[in-house]
Amino acid sequence: MIVCHCTGITDRQIRSAVGWMRASDPDTIVTPGKIYHALGRRADCGGCMKLFVATMRAAEGFAVDAGPAPVPAILRGLSRAAG
Repeated sequence: MIVCHCTGITDRQIRSAVGWMRASDPDTIVTPGKIYHALGRRADCGGCMKLFVATMRAAEGFAVDAGPAPVPAILRGLSRAAG
């Protein structure tokens, strides 16, 4: 299915781009801009963005494994120190 008519990007291309990005860097933040860039395209009118993001979020492997990561010692207490 074509998701972005301006550039001809399909749902299959979006899912492939998400998979490729996740395989190359499991912790990367996948954004529409990064997908456009990976596909060698540029966003145009933005009319597809709602469907584009929904397709991206539904792609297998989109979510980053959010296991409990400890806060680095250097970052602990920064909010109290700033006040």
